[in-house]
Amino acid sequence: MQYISFFDSPLGKLYLTADDGGLTGIIYENEDGNQLPLNVSDIEFNDEQPDIMDAKLWLSLYFNGGRPDFTPKLSLKGSDFRMDVWDVIKDIPYGKTMTYGEIAKVVEEKRGTRVSAQAVGGAVGHNPVSIIVPCHRVLGAGGAITGYTGGLDKKKFLLDLEEIQYNE
Repeated sequence: MQYISFFDSPLGKLYLTADDGGLTGIIYENEDGNQLPLNVSDIEFNDEQPDIMDAKLWLSLYFNGGRPDFTPKLSLKGSDFRMDVWDVIKDIPYGKTMTYGEIAKVVEEKRGTRVSAQAVGGAVGHNPVSIIVPCHRVLGAGGAITGYTGGLDKKKFLLDLEEIQYNE
């Protein structure tokens, strides 16, 4: 079963999706007011699904300047490569960053094969659980702020909230 709810954040409405295995997505509402880029015909609205409730608590703490000491249960689905990249991103501490190149080196060590920063960028861009899997903490070479699914304004907001320095 798929579940959905929403959370009003300082960045606008966020849609939270989950399945029976955990949180599957945090989706920004589109600028033009379109609600969701997914098929909602087989999704049940449920504010009380445990993983959605945990995500709402986590987001409330985070947006109020806290550092949540737990991570909601996640149900991430992607290729092995994407999962490897997302595992690295999940471990970037609050207030810290990594570059695409640094992540590539970590994934290279794990996989034993060459990994490009561009390939890492593609995986980062497909992170379905933004904010909690903190892809906003991934910067370009030299601390350059780069693309973000929700838009650069949202990435800057999140970096500023964590008092992270970046180059525009």
